[in-house]
Amino acid sequence: MSKTDKRCPVADTAALIGSKWVLLILRDLAEGTKRFGELEKSLEISPRTLSARLDELEQAGVVARQCYAEVPPRVEYSLTEKGRALIPIVEAMRAYGKEWL
Repeated sequence: MSKTDKRCPVADTAALIGSKWVLLILRDLAEGTKRFGELEKSLEISPRTLSARLDELEQAGVVARQCYAEVPPRVEYSLTEKGRALIPIVEAMRAYGKEWL
């Protein structure tokens, strides 16, 4: 394997969490399961953008989406084990921000 074929774990993680809003979505979901509207209100984010970010996180295996057959339909989002493993990064960023920014 050549040096250019090796993946960088830091770059891969940055690509996963580096999109705008992702860290804040993770922060909110760290508190527990949330409905779409709760996330939208908490983050003050457009529904289109929130939907796109949640789809990305679901495809990456970071967020789980649970749909309930109710009227009106209810959809809840929560962190997977892979998503919960990212919370120490969010907490480290919080600590850094409190101390240095």
